[in-house]
Amino acid sequence: MQNFAWTPCWLLLGLWTSNAQECGQPPLQSRIVGGFDAAAGHWPWQVDIQNAEGHICGGTIIAQTWVMSAAHCFPNPQDISQHTIYAGRLKLNGWNPTESVHRINRVVVPYGYTDPQLGQDIALVELATPVTWSDHVQPVCLPNADVTFAAGTQCTITGWGDIRDGISLQGAGNLQQVQVPIIDQTACQEMFQIQATEQVNIRYDMLCAGFQQGGKDSCQGDSGGPLVCQTSSGYWIQAGIVSFGLGCAQPNRPGVYARVSAFSNFIQSNIQGIQLRAAADHNWTGWLVILTRTVIALTLALLLR
Repeated sequence: MQNFAWTPCWLLLGLWTSNAQECGQPPLQSRIVGGFDAAAGHWPWQVDIQNAEGHICGGTIIAQTWVMSAAHCFPNPQDISQHTIYAGRLKLNGWNPTESVHRINRVVVPYGYTDPQLGQDIALVELATPVTWSDHVQPVCLPNADVTFAAGTQCTITGWGDIRDGISLQGAGNLQQVQVPIIDQTACQEMFQIQATEQVNIRYDMLCAGFQQGGKDSCQGDSGGPLVCQTSSGYWIQAGIVSFGLGCAQPNRPGVYARVSAFSNFIQSNIQGIQLRAAADHNWTGWLVILTRTVIALTLALLLR
């Protein structure tokens, strides 16, 4: 026979364990061109996207069943039968004890997308099975439409792409990271006009990051991966999605990223209940979780007396 006196306890324990996962706070955090090896768990939202031929792109976990990447990573969004997503992965070619493997249910890209240089280079990827939150698998924070990143802001690119033009990661292929500053949109446009061999227009839904002298950049294979910036509150928010460039780490050719804040409506209209960070958003969620758990603990103690 069921002991109904325990029912409030089970309900409270359910509340304890069912808190929404807080974004942008890697529990374990204390090549990319010019980059260095990332440590396990430092970028727990990073995923590896592969098809039958191997690694093609990166992406980020934004919800338990959703990953964000670049539209150009899925030239035919209806043909995803050969695609696989790896979460919790550190090494491209080595053993990854914390990884999980997921098939894709569907891919959503903006209507009218044709080419990364024409903008709208974002893809929302629905997983067939949800990820399990852990120290190595966490969501990144996404910005609302009012969020901007000032020129000079230091941000980080992560990925398993080439370490130089045409030179892929060697050995186990450890995830790479590199820090680059945000570049003003006008300044970025002017750089691409220096000794231009092809026309590049930096559009409203694009963001530039890197160095005028080159040397550090994203490269082939990093596409779809994140450009993340840490806020004063300490959480990481994704400013950009690796989109395109002319070569890798060349002078006056910084990396161009899809500006995530430009797609806030697209993201919210396709992913029910997803929360985006506002410009003046303070990190109250963590305090609310602590307060809720304290109240639950005190209530449990009274019920079990």
